[in-house]
Amino acid sequence: MSTYQTEEEQVEAIKKWWKENGRSVIGGVVLGFLVIGGWQGWQTYQRKQGEGASIAFDVMRHAVRTEQFDKALEDGKSIVGEYSGTAYASFAALELARLAYQRGEKSVARNQLQWVVDSAPDPVLRELGRLRLGHLLLDMKEYDALDKLLAVGPLQAFAGEFAVLRGDLMLARGDTDGARGAYLEALAAGVEDADLLRMKLVDVGGAPAAS
Repeated sequence: MSTYQTEEEQVEAIKKWWKENGRSVIGGVVLGFLVIGGWQGWQTYQRKQGEGASIAFDVMRHAVRTEQFDKALEDGKSIVGEYSGTAYASFAALELARLAYQRGEKSVARNQLQWVVDSAPDPVLRELGRLRLGHLLLDMKEYDALDKLLAVGPLQAFAGEFAVLRGDLMLARGDTDGARGAYLEALAAGVEDADLLRMKLVDVGGAPAAS
């Protein structure tokens, strides 16, 4: 307001500005409160979802431990359906896939793992689902589907495990040299079970690294 010469001119300018813009200012303030309230409401909803999913997943795990597998399956399906936006839904889907595989229902396990790959809220969980799906595809001899899965580069933390999987695929196709190279790459990157990997290397004629 420094461009106006007198206090009266400044007051008149403020009145005019308020007349022209006051309604939108009030609307913006109200909207701001709505946004803040909405955000707080969303946080509360997310917290309650997480708490509910955590309890439900503990119930599912208890059913698994006590070999109430039918109940565990129902509990898992409920978690995925009701708490799909939480990490616990991904945990439940991973467990459902394991149970389905044990029952010989490989296509069901595949669908559960694909759900994790597509829907998990965390990239690490999605990558874990993708790794397990890859091993299942290898077991099902779905080699072309596994090729597509391996075409997507892994997160760095999973590089070694995916290299092992690539080596296993090459070995299944009779490419011993390719498998050896992939296993050596995996060993350099680091894997959870290095002893097993060294055994695989011996099987394909590679020199085992010192443990």
